[in-house]
Amino acid sequence: MEILSNYFTENISQKRIVITGGTTGIGKAIADLLVSLGGKVFIFGRDETDFYHAMDDIKAKSSKGEIYGETADITQKEDIARIWERVDKVLGGIDILINNAALPARGIIEGEYEDWKYILETNILGYIAFAKEAVNRMKEQKSGHIVNIGSMSAEVKEKTGVIYVATKTAIRGFSTALRKEINPLGIKVSHVEPGAVTSDMQPDPKEVQKEKIKEMKMLEAEDIAMSVLFCLCQPKRCDVVSMQIRPHLQII
Repeated sequence: MEILSNYFTENISQKRIVITGGTTGIGKAIADLLVSLGGKVFIFGRDETDFYHAMDDIKAKSSKGEIYGETADITQKEDIARIWERVDKVLGGIDILINNAALPARGIIEGEYEDWKYILETNILGYIAFAKEAVNRMKEQKSGHIVNIGSMSAEVKEKTGVIYVATKTAIRGFSTALRKEINPLGIKVSHVEPGAVTSDMQPDPKEVQKEKIKEMKMLEAEDIAMSVLFCLCQPKRCDVVSMQIRPHLQII
């Protein structure tokens, strides 16, 4: 096998990549990595402060790739149309979609209908809407790769996160069925399910999360980025269909 650094660079360099929820957490870590390997990456998120911080940070870290983006809400039809308009303009199409934008949610006792509706529109409909637009573009070139970021919650089914569990279980099923539909078009689908990962979605304070990382009970966002990179860099004949990444001492 050739030198791995060259292998990864050749598979990512100049690829046109869209990352939903790419301004924080796992999405930001994936953007950092793919830009460093020469990718042309477009990110977006809802929060303006997070967006500008992410853009500045990625630009400061690497000059090898290209980073573009906007603030947008994945639940808004107008924002979705605007994002794809910009993607077509600045990237000229898409080779890779990372469906990552998601919100945390707890049980049904604490929530209300409008809260759940917004969560479902973000965590499920957002994935479907962006996959649809990506497929419309990828099928013309008979190539592409969609990576759906799920969660081990779909397997654990913890009682403290009923609504979140429902959304991530839906993404598991969506990914499986989507692959059957679009593989004949030359488009790959990978489903990545992280265990506990340090992020703003975690209920623990940052200091506690750092301790859990040291204790090997929690992952860094960069660990998931490396796993996504592995999925993306397989030869055309090889699909990484599903992947689960857990902290060493997270026993599920």
